[in-house]
Amino acid sequence: MNEDEMLIKLFQQFKKFAVLGISQTWQRPSNFVGKYLLNHGYTVYPVNPNYKSVLGQSCFQSLSEIPHCVEVVICFRRPDSLSQLVPELLEKNVKVLWLQFGVINEQLKTEAESKGIRVIMDRCIKIEHARLFGGLNFMGVNTKVITSKRSRIVFN
Repeated sequence: MNEDEMLIKLFQQFKKFAVLGISQTWQRPSNFVGKYLLNHGYTVYPVNPNYKSVLGQSCFQSLSEIPHCVEVVICFRRPDSLSQLVPELLEKNVKVLWLQFGVINEQLKTEAESKGIRVIMDRCIKIEHARLFGGLNFMGVNTKVITSKRSRIVFN
């Protein structure tokens, strides 16, 4: 099974997502990832100790506080703040840990994978879902090349 097939299976199999570090600010990537997932039929559990609700959903102080099953955890937190995350993932029986662009923590990845948790690191879940399910094909954007680097256009 190639990587795209694995991601398609992930999106089809898992429907309950926790978004760690979600923001109420609509311009923040965490906010539009949560909104995108909600708009595509997924259950989203916002996690941020600074809010009571985000995107019309109750917001939880921590992953452990969510009283429901969580299958995928999407992380928008600083990589150096994640050292104690694996016990929470195991407690919630999380299947996939998705670390967004710029969230790179090799030690966390190794530890989580050693406990049977699939880890996807330094990729955007919204971009991957849209790419695989037809949401990035507008105006030729579906190049299958995903990068967080800003392109430099030079006009003569």
